[in-house]
Amino acid sequence: MSPHKDQEYFCDGIAEEIINGLTRLEGLRVVARTSAFAFKDKHEDIREIGSKLNVNTLLDGSVRKAGLRLRITVQLVNAADGYQLWSERYDRDMEDVFAIQDEISLAIVDTLKVRLLEGEKTRLLNRFTADLEAYNLCLKGRYFWNKRTEGGLKKAIEYFEQSITKDPNYAAAYTGLADCYLVLGSYNYLSPKETFPNAKAAAEKALKIDDRLAEAHTSLAGLRQYWDWDWEDAEREFKRATELNSGYATAHHWYAVFLVAMGRFDESVAEAERARTLDPLSLPLNSLMGWVLYEARQYDRSIEEYRKALEMDPSYVVVYSRLALAYTQIAEYEKAIANIQKGMDLSEGGTTEMMTALGYVYSMLGKKREAMRVLKELHETSRRRYVSPVEIAVVYAGLSQKDEAFKWLETAYQQRDHSLGNLKVEPQLDNLRSDRRFAELLKRMGLSN
Repeated sequence: MSPHKDQEYFCDGIAEEIINGLTRLEGLRVVARTSAFAFKDKHEDIREIGSKLNVNTLLDGSVRKAGLRLRITVQLVNAADGYQLWSERYDRDMEDVFAIQDEISLAIVDTLKVRLLEGEKTRLLNRFTADLEAYNLCLKGRYFWNKRTEGGLKKAIEYFEQSITKDPNYAAAYTGLADCYLVLGSYNYLSPKETFPNAKAAAEKALKIDDRLAEAHTSLAGLRQYWDWDWEDAEREFKRATELNSGYATAHHWYAVFLVAMGRFDESVAEAERARTLDPLSLPLNSLMGWVLYEARQYDRSIEEYRKALEMDPSYVVVYSRLALAYTQIAEYEKAIANIQKGMDLSEGGTTEMMTALGYVYSMLGKKREAMRVLKELHETSRRRYVSPVEIAVVYAGLSQKDEAFKWLETAYQQRDHSLGNLKVEPQLDNLRSDRRFAELLKRMGLSN
């Protein structure tokens, strides 16, 4: 409600800070940011929102910021009948923003009669910095991080670095920096060597400052998996993260991905479901279940989950190429190609993931010329930006050109490409498994057990 419409990052940040604090309490299930923010600036009935999120209580509020003055109004509402449980208005100076957040959090705990366990109050009220400018810069970083675009992530890095300059002991800013580099690498926006070492340094710094920060343990767990290929330590870090904050959806999400790589599919399904329970409207988490089931070779169930995700948002392009792969594994090639085309149309040309899926489908159909054309396009793209060598290997594997496939898998190994972590389970590489080179590569990666 600010007169200048450039304060969205600040308003979102306050809401996210309160969410993050409340997730640390064992007595509450708090829906994650993605699902909660799905209703921002909308006027849906309170009871309908409660039903969609499967929650009993909603915190609703507004922020008005003019210069250094703040007006924050909040109300706690019973989702079943829309009755107000508690409300407050805060007219304060900007320097009081930390105190306001603390008051809101404690009022929620008191109103809902949540019993704080030992140490929980300290974790609930931990703002990680007393520097208002560092805090403001960190909020801007998180705002752009949540966009998950290459440009947004690079912008977020700038803000997190500025925040750290203002307060070198701001653990949350280091965690944000780690997450930006981690996503830039795992989404193949940049190469592993350009991203993962920076992410690792930031996560380790965050934990050196505060070793009870679940978000930092989650980031480090992802790096142990993607960059170090230290599977045992990765699992220890994931477990530590969920012990510290069982309500942190991202920890369960990334742990589910790790369990897939280990071939522990039943456990992965359970973690994916926990993540989805915490963030029920998240498109990545709803499509995650489809991917877990695909890797588990339960293709019909995978297709069903992917369709559900597309019902939530037909423009969510990531799903189309993955749905195509599930159709390919049950020889529904026309449906596979149709889904890839739909994804390409929506994304104005498609991603390398879509190109790889198309090349693989063509190879399964015996359309060698078309598959080779896709490979040529992938090679040309790799001259302009990072392309995962595993994607190129997949198409060669589909064409049964095993020497070329292993050449590119070796390139992936040398580059420490994160996609190689799924070597043990990926169906697209099944026709390479009988080759001794495959077993040797699994052994080198510590995945042979």
